[in-house]
Amino acid sequence: MNIQGFFENLIEQAPLLNSSLIQNILKSLFIIFIFWLLSLLIQVLLNRRVTDLRIRYRWRKTISYLMGFLAVILIGRVWFVGIRSLATFLGLLSAGIAIALKDLIADLAGWIFILSRRPFDVGDRIQIGEFAGDVIDLTPFQISILEIGNWVQADQSTGRIVHIPNAKIFINELANYDKGFKYIWNEIPVTITFESNWQKAKEILTTIANQQEEHISASMERQIKRATRKFMIYYRNLTPVVYTDVLDNGVRLTIRYLCEPRKRRGTAEAIWEDILKEFGKQRDIDFAYPTTRFYDNRTEGKQPIE
Repeated sequence: MNIQGFFENLIEQAPLLNSSLIQNILKSLFIIFIFWLLSLLIQVLLNRRVTDLRIRYRWRKTISYLMGFLAVILIGRVWFVGIRSLATFLGLLSAGIAIALKDLIADLAGWIFILSRRPFDVGDRIQIGEFAGDVIDLTPFQISILEIGNWVQADQSTGRIVHIPNAKIFINELANYDKGFKYIWNEIPVTITFESNWQKAKEILTTIANQQEEHISASMERQIKRATRKFMIYYRNLTPVVYTDVLDNGVRLTIRYLCEPRKRRGTAEAIWEDILKEFGKQRDIDFAYPTTRFYDNRTEGKQPIE
């Protein structure tokens, strides 16, 4: 027995269901239930057979979109009995939506752009406008990210989930931490006093930074070669560098090094701990901090001014 015959028998047995409005509502609910059940069964099979989380997520989204589209088409044919042409129905539907739901249409256009151009994928770390975080979900109307930064330092997670309309991708800047070259430059400024042996301090900082970079140097080179196939990315030097600068309260030595975006705080912590240990062993290196100094020509060994 097909679906049409099922409803005809149901209506014959229940005279109260002869109203066309009630019939259409029941048919629509039945279609929604059937497609929901099919989608649920398919997702259960995916959870059992697919172990990769990203592949499972993409299949689950594709199935839910497909089932939803088919359900909309069938429900539309229930309510618009006189319209047998699928193209006509879709034309009327899109015209009505375009007039009443301008913002949602823009979100759908953004969703199509994201799926076609792939500026980011689920799992990437991105920043759109003022919000940054890891993409955890993508729907036809919004992007969901697990927020980082804000009141939390060093790009650590805040625990908040931020939902961003897809249309924002057309009007806000998009930064991707993971697309192309999957490393970022990080800097750690270390300020020492003018009386310190800054050459020795610079050598110590360079050694510490190089020790942190040894385990990812090969991976960096592979990433650079892969990125240059698509983007104009060119770095002559991937090794850490220590720059020298002079401030009003001392000599600033800035360590500049590459790290993975999600490990920025961990690498900075490891480098700082090594710095504290090594500088603690040196008698001629001291950290600088805001102080007030008084000069006396006699104690400084200078001739008094007459």
